[in-house]
Amino acid sequence: MNRKSLSSAFAVLVYLALVFFVAGVATAENACVTCHAKQDVTPIQVKDWQASKHAANGVTCDVCHGTAHTSAQDVDKVSLPTPDVCAQCHEDKVAEFKRGKHALAWISMNAMPATHYQPMELIEGQKGCGSCHGIGLKSPEDIKKLEAQGIKHGVASCDACHTRHTFSAEEARQPEACATCHMGFDHPQWEMYSTSKHGIRYELKRKGVLPETAAAPKCQTCHMQNGNHEVRTAWGFLAVRLPMPEDKQWAADRVTILKALGVLDPDGKPTARLEAVKAADIARLDQASWQKERDKMVATCSQCHSESFAKAELEKSDQIIRQADRLMAEAIETVAGLYKDGILKKPDSYAYAYPDLLTFNEAATGIEQDLFEMFLKHRMRTFQGSFHANPDYTFWYGWNEMRKDLTKIKEEAELLRHRHAMHGEK
Repeated sequence: MNRKSLSSAFAVLVYLALVFFVAGVATAENACVTCHAKQDVTPIQVKDWQASKHAANGVTCDVCHGTAHTSAQDVDKVSLPTPDVCAQCHEDKVAEFKRGKHALAWISMNAMPATHYQPMELIEGQKGCGSCHGIGLKSPEDIKKLEAQGIKHGVASCDACHTRHTFSAEEARQPEACATCHMGFDHPQWEMYSTSKHGIRYELKRKGVLPETAAAPKCQTCHMQNGNHEVRTAWGFLAVRLPMPEDKQWAADRVTILKALGVLDPDGKPTARLEAVKAADIARLDQASWQKERDKMVATCSQCHSESFAKAELEKSDQIIRQADRLMAEAIETVAGLYKDGILKKPDSYAYAYPDLLTFNEAATGIEQDLFEMFLKHRMRTFQGSFHANPDYTFWYGWNEMRKDLTKIKEEAELLRHRHAMHGEK
């Protein structure tokens, strides 16, 4: 056989291989679509997939869900996609995600003592905390536990933002994609952003009131620079960090807050909970990691503002934390004094005779509930409102409420002391 004949034969073989491959893909695709497109199965999911880039690029159902499920009788054999499945095509983005705070959301939720007092439906069932924290990576044991409870969602992580089955990158780029989780009681970032000048300008830009070239940042502009899926902030969720500041009063106040978080014991020594905080990456524990994130934010802000302005504004927000910590520490020490003097009984679940802010709504008494709300609702709004350029949230929903909380807590403490002196009540 001459060279020309060999070349022709090879071309035919390649063509036939492609035909069989496409036929195989089409067969697998058609089998799934034919069944799931029926009105009583999942026709909307089929339409979403058909509108996706996955469908356009030949990513069929079996790529994500496996091939074991072939009929209505073996639905339990459907594979649930994990981030590692997504990484087959999106390796870089999944690697970024795994380095970031969203990947640790499941761990951080389970690190909170209060988590284990809640109904299963709110946590593993993902009708409460678990719904947003479900974006976090889960161990094989976690997945088995969820499957044993009949829970067949919240494993993929990526679909928290790129929702099924369109998995649209454009959807995930919109600020509304963040709103479901970043709103409400302890972190109303959506409310803060959407009513800030940044958010208002972005909305006006979308409506065509402002030109396409107008400066109008969205959530992803500041928190996902250049599409980076790591998503970190300098101060972290709780706005506590190491090393301690040079300001002696602020350092003392931060120690008090760390005691109330259970990271330090009443004598100021590290506790076992510190390891959980490290594992969940809730706080920046060294200057380098804090500075890295601050530098990234300065660079982002400097795209629209001068660098000196950006640094000055961020420093103002740092100082807002200092001011909030002063109020918070005074409230914590007020309640701690009640434990120390035997006026308030330490709950059996507390490791130390010191208020535990991470018990959340499981706090035993009214004054402890007020302390918890001051910390997780109003302190959060004070500093988060400042960083999100929303003065109303910073002052009226944050600082003003913290002042009211402190007044109430001190009044309650005096009343408890009076009752104890008069009647020996606990």
